[in-house]
Amino acid sequence: MRTVIAVGNQKGGVGKTSTVVSLGAACVERGLEVLAIDLDPQANLSLALGLKAPQLRRGVADVLLGNAGVVSVSRETPIAGLDVLPANPEMHLVEKFLTVRQNYEVALRQALAANLPYELVLLDCPPSVGAIPYMALTAADMLIIPTQCEYFATHGLGEVLELVSRVRAKTNPTLSYRLLVTMYDARNRVHRSILDHLRDALGGAVLETVVEMDPKLRESQVFTQAVTGYAPNSRAAQQYRALAEELKVYVQREPTQQPA
Repeated sequence: MRTVIAVGNQKGGVGKTSTVVSLGAACVERGLEVLAIDLDPQANLSLALGLKAPQLRRGVADVLLGNAGVVSVSRETPIAGLDVLPANPEMHLVEKFLTVRQNYEVALRQALAANLPYELVLLDCPPSVGAIPYMALTAADMLIIPTQCEYFATHGLGEVLELVSRVRAKTNPTLSYRLLVTMYDARNRVHRSILDHLRDALGGAVLETVVEMDPKLRESQVFTQAVTGYAPNSRAAQQYRALAEELKVYVQREPTQQPA
């Protein structure tokens, strides 16, 4: 049973791409075959996995527009067991062409319905609540929303949750979501206060795992590596492994079970 997890937030700079790379690498360590899909025209995920978007002749845009299949466009990465469906320059045009098509929302879900050799698919969404995130959530079993414990980061959560509600009402009634607190500083009183507020307000929708600030995570990005490989004993590596363990119940659930 393949699981599709979207990672998204309308705010940029909250750790979406880092989460896709590091969570994907942690799941590979657990023996899963993982595909990461770069849905952001900025192509940060592709760059993080060693690919340069301007040099790619084909990418995820070809899949979404029905011109190619997932397997024919996906590429291996330096992380064994983790493949990537990269973004290329045409991704900037996808939203324009997709939205004039009937039932464009299901394009990604249909592409992922093929017989693919992956147990887990991670979707790196652009920082918006537009057509591409809508399509991603239509294809996903779960949305992970990375968020910092900062006022402006948490203030915009309402728009993301409104998108979840629209998707549930129209195209994907079983979609679930979880908040992942990132870049957390336990010494910061404001961070602690906001985390307590999130847990009080959203309860079990806030993941137990918290990803704290760790310079090793930033360093790993410079060397286009997952932090689990670059600094396997670092705090960030351990926390992303803990996240993979926490999500195991969803990734390995039976087909009849659906998380809340």
